[in-house]
Amino acid sequence: MSTTPQAAESRGQGRPRESTQAWRKAERARLLAERQAIPTARRQRITPLILGSIATHVPALTGATVGIYWPFRGEIDIRSLASLHADSETVFALPVVVEYGAPLEFHRWRLGDRLIPGVWNIPVPARREPVTPDLLLVPLLGHDAAGYRLGYGGGFYDRTLAAMHPRPRTVGIGYAYAALDSIGPHAHDIPMDAIVTENAYVEFAQGAGRGGQA
Repeated sequence: MSTTPQAAESRGQGRPRESTQAWRKAERARLLAERQAIPTARRQRITPLILGSIATHVPALTGATVGIYWPFRGEIDIRSLASLHADSETVFALPVVVEYGAPLEFHRWRLGDRLIPGVWNIPVPARREPVTPDLLLVPLLGHDAAGYRLGYGGGFYDRTLAAMHPRPRTVGIGYAYAALDSIGPHAHDIPMDAIVTENAYVEFAQGAGRGGQA
């Protein structure tokens, strides 16, 4: 069966770069509005499902250096991982914007550490202690069937991953409602190794998803 240009565009596929950028901007606005409208009670039900899926499917967390994030604009809050692993040798770190257009740094964060406002007033560790993560847990605004991530458009994580050698295992954390057929990836876009939502854990290999229900 043939596919109309309109149908292809609705899936984020087959459009020129300029059109893709406009589509992404509109999708970001839509997805962000939906996320910020999620009731607190629903968030409280979803968070333990995400944390349980991470515990089941990401065993490399124990003893690793793990880059997490401080939740922003309705992102799923995974900070409790630090308390769950407080007695282990796991090191947690938060992303820090040191310069626009440059890769992120990850600075070690412990429960109770003093924090200061960073870019967009997102808290970052007051003490500068850069570490190199073995594993990154990355917030998703949107995500697609090939593991590509739609963020806020700053390109911070793509630049960071491109600069890291070896590249750490990267797991996206997002909501099931934010799944897209395709974000229309560009050459600089780097897919996740896996994506966790409240409904599923999906791993990706060479752009093809393989996974199961969480």
